[in-house]
Amino acid sequence: MKIKEVLSALEQFAPLPLQESWDNAGLQVGLTETEVSGALLCLDVNEKIVDEAVCKGCNLIVSHHPLLFRGLKTISDMTDVQRTVMKVIQNQLCVISMHTNIDNAHGGVNFRIAQKLGLQDVHFFAPKSVDGLEGGSGVVGILVEPMAADDFVLKVKKTFGVECAMCNELLRRPIQRVAICGGAGDFLLDEAVKTGADAFITGEMHYHQYFGYEQQIQICVIGHYQSEQFTAEIFQEIIQRECPDVKTEIAETVTNPILYL
Repeated sequence: MKIKEVLSALEQFAPLPLQESWDNAGLQVGLTETEVSGALLCLDVNEKIVDEAVCKGCNLIVSHHPLLFRGLKTISDMTDVQRTVMKVIQNQLCVISMHTNIDNAHGGVNFRIAQKLGLQDVHFFAPKSVDGLEGGSGVVGILVEPMAADDFVLKVKKTFGVECAMCNELLRRPIQRVAICGGAGDFLLDEAVKTGADAFITGEMHYHQYFGYEQQIQICVIGHYQSEQFTAEIFQEIIQRECPDVKTEIAETVTNPILYL
């Protein structure tokens, strides 16, 4: 099976028109007519990920975050991105990235977060339609049983294996309706409030946005990497379903650059 067939399967699940205007999802580097020897699935692409792909006999890397997010004017050894691109080419690999298109796709990143938390009746709360394609930037769902705010935060921390969660003051009412946007989702905070959500989970939020929502909504920020860590599972499920002969490996390399000391 050729790499282009894997690319097609991924883009059928998360069509490129669903990506945001500033994004650069899709094929990043490499030749898609090549027979795929295996796919390494990850969140970010760096030199260590390339080394792992080579070690595991995978000539395809599928990442969430694009390797080529901003244009390159030089390919040398001056930056980590340039060195990674060089290593990809030297090892005749291919890199595909599914970023905001899979964030915005039905069954994508935010739906996976909701699934991990056991939410029911999950649907988009900021829907969008592009070229007849339906998607959205965030989801909202219902906990089977309402939870006290401190128990809810503990559940989120345990589910995503986070050392700490950044929250506003604890809500003094039960939490049941939960809004979600993985990664940098603070732009959806007000939309989450409008849905009547009791809590909003995201990966990043600016300091000043924590003000003014006391006892209105429980903010729970768990880290960009942590919120999207299960994205590789979605890639694996798509490839195993649509391209069952392709070997898939979820990367063991942890690319989160943030340390909690």
